[in-house]
Amino acid sequence: MRFTLKDYQSEAVRDVLRNLDQARDMYHRYGSLSQFSLTATTGAGKTVMAAAVIEALFFGNDEFDFDADPGAVVLWFSDSPDLNEQSRARLQEAASELDSRLRVIETTFSEPSLRPGHVYFLNTQKLSKNSRLVRGEPEPAPGQERLFQPRPDEMQSSIYDVITNTVENKDLTLYFVLDEAHRGMGTSAKDRTTIVRRLINGHAAVPPMPVVFGISATVERFEEAMKQVQSRTALPPVVVDSALVQASGLLKDDIVLSIPTEEGVFDTVLLRRAVEKVRASTAAWLAYADEQEEADPVTPLLVVQVGDKPTEETLVRTLDTIYEAWPELGVDAVANVFGEHQDLLIAQQPVPYIEPQRVEDATHVRVLLAKSAISTGWDCPRAEVLVSLRPAKDRTHITQLLGRMIRTPLARRIPGNELLNSVDCLLPFFDRKTATGVAEMLMKGATSKDEEDTDTGGGEGRRVLFNPVDLYPNPQVAQEVWDCFASLPSVTIPKKGVKPIRRLTALATALSKDLLVEDAVVKAHAHLHAVLDGRAVQYKEKVTHARQDVLTMSGEEARGRIGGGFTYKSFEESADPRAIEDSYRAATRVLSPAVCSSYVDHLVGPEGDDDDLLEANITVAALGRVPEIAEAVETEADDLARQWLTQTRVARKGLPDERQAEYDRLEGMSTQPERVSLTVPKVAQAETMVREVDGAESPLPTRLMHLMAAEDGTYPISLNEWERKVLDSEARQPGFKGWYRNPARSTKESLAIAYKEDSGTWKALRPDFIFFGTDHTGQVVADLVDPHGHHLSDALPKLRGLAAFAEKYQGEFRRIESVAETGGTMRVLDLTKHHVRQAIRDAKTAKGLYESDVASDY
Repeated sequence: MRFTLKDYQSEAVRDVLRNLDQARDMYHRYGSLSQFSLTATTGAGKTVMAAAVIEALFFGNDEFDFDADPGAVVLWFSDSPDLNEQSRARLQEAASELDSRLRVIETTFSEPSLRPGHVYFLNTQKLSKNSRLVRGEPEPAPGQERLFQPRPDEMQSSIYDVITNTVENKDLTLYFVLDEAHRGMGTSAKDRTTIVRRLINGHAAVPPMPVVFGISATVERFEEAMKQVQSRTALPPVVVDSALVQASGLLKDDIVLSIPTEEGVFDTVLLRRAVEKVRASTAAWLAYADEQEEADPVTPLLVVQVGDKPTEETLVRTLDTIYEAWPELGVDAVANVFGEHQDLLIAQQPVPYIEPQRVEDATHVRVLLAKSAISTGWDCPRAEVLVSLRPAKDRTHITQLLGRMIRTPLARRIPGNELLNSVDCLLPFFDRKTATGVAEMLMKGATSKDEEDTDTGGGEGRRVLFNPVDLYPNPQVAQEVWDCFASLPSVTIPKKGVKPIRRLTALATALSKDLLVEDAVVKAHAHLHAVLDGRAVQYKEKVTHARQDVLTMSGEEARGRIGGGFTYKSFEESADPRAIEDSYRAATRVLSPAVCSSYVDHLVGPEGDDDDLLEANITVAALGRVPEIAEAVETEADDLARQWLTQTRVARKGLPDERQAEYDRLEGMSTQPERVSLTVPKVAQAETMVREVDGAESPLPTRLMHLMAAEDGTYPISLNEWERKVLDSEARQPGFKGWYRNPARSTKESLAIAYKEDSGTWKALRPDFIFFGTDHTGQVVADLVDPHGHHLSDALPKLRGLAAFAEKYQGEFRRIESVAETGGTMRVLDLTKHHVRQAIRDAKTAKGLYESDVASDY
């Protein structure tokens, strides 16, 4: 793979491969047909995950403990040639091993069968009634050449013959990948539905697809349709948590909606505002690139969405308004992606057509005219601003298009800057009530087969804001407060399936690259070699037994007599080089290929020969079979990684954001909560109005002395009654110096505390408030205060997580408190006290804690 998978992507790939392995076994052993789906929000990297799956399918993957399928053939199907081409390009971009194995089935395709180790791309249009692929090639007219090369028997086969030959070949396994699986499985397009279902179910003499794998952001229609198929086993669906996608930084955090607040025609007004926003975004990205010393700044794009049949007058007015507001815009900077695929001439202004998938790289295009067709199978991370001139009734088209614009330009969150992590949408023909409906659709996306396919990937962490206020560091807050904030501890949230040895190797590579630890890879491997040497002596008896297992194959011979029973006799055979190699490969899955290879070199030495090399491979194979040794090496790898991350914490803050993002990823690969640094926010934004159920609006109340504030020093608060009581009470305390509303989403500006659910899964608690004041010596100190309902199911696990955090980091806070209301009284638990933490560990309910003697009145 050319890309490093995010944690959630690796987990999804592992689950998909598990399903494919089971599906292959069921098919070849019992002839069972199967299907399952991969569901992930737009922007999650579904094609990248698919590339990793296919690469493992063809070549195997030690990390996922997956053996290659030598007979694997992948048929990638979608309902659009453009979508097919986009998917093919992304697979090629993501997986280096697939470069020469991606083939588009054209009408000239004439091979009798699909070849193993290849991905074939096919779309609905090529299977229409009049397609040559379906009906074969008619006899050419005199003087014309054949498109197909005839077979020796002069019989031309159709694509269905090719599929039949592939499925009926017992040495092959045909995996049918249905891209954007929610399309083509509904009832709106009968021809498309018939084609897809015939491919999956088989028809006439064409056999059904052995394994069907659907990929989409909304696969409910696909799954519902598959339930109607007889004799096909449904394997567990692979569902990617949208909160994990949002936390990864691949998706923009905020969608900002701008709409008129009075009646009138404001399309040109908001169009000019859109131009101002994209120009401001351009300046912000240029400043960021200069700060980070990046040569290629992000080039923001303005998307102007018009109706399906825009008039010449509308298009002329649109371009005139844009050029008046942006006079330096080049004549070649405007393009269109209209469904007609034609170049336009608008008032003598050429507006060429550009293929949607080319927009991202065509950075000379700064303004893109679109209708609604662009909403499917396309995305453009540099699209920062959208102004839609469509009427309010077309809200679904708008949400679809916004779903194409939510990827972050650099595939990572920009730390401390909420403006660069947002996308703007201006709706001149919408009122507030209708726009609120758009906001709701954006937040949740389509949830059932009966709803429109919004495909926007709503989920935890996403905000939809109406005309928010920009926030900047509050000049009224002392620098000592900011220094205190920057020094506070936050912790990582442990992940499933973490491999400490691989993490250490990746960390060592990064530290060497950034010159933070000299020869880090050599030092890391030398450290682990010493562990292997020591544990080999400690567990000598077990290693000897494992070595014997590597060198021999044990078996049993059963001999039966007619009319009598069986006699059994054990036997042993010496393992051949192939068997030893397989045992060595098994060890690499446990100890990692890099460590195994370097340890072999360590054992052989510079003067070693082939016999020494074989002996070293046998030793590694034996060590990998002793669980205690693997556990010891993983523990030492974890410890060394933690030590280096702590040692380089300050030095890493001077690295560019791109490099810091890599260390964020490595820090996140932890088996236990580990300390990380908070990022000081630079630019933020907040909603200023509250909307009631009946649609009425009123300004949010504000407070002073928040670390981030508007120009007038205020901060809008959206708090419940408990939270307001806590905030106002703390602000009245002597020595009060400021406060911070801890963001509820996964960002580097949010202080996180890890806690374990009853299921054993690690989650993040993000306390509501950090307050700053002075102690008796005049030094600025921090207080962590979290109002939290004791009636909630996660109340006790969160308290235990907070107690564990306080146990370790209480010296860096003056107070760590949890507040709740019970019996009409606000009660507080002070977690800096040992007996309170012990009571939390022993408690049966959270409510009982607040009502007991360990709590006090707030």
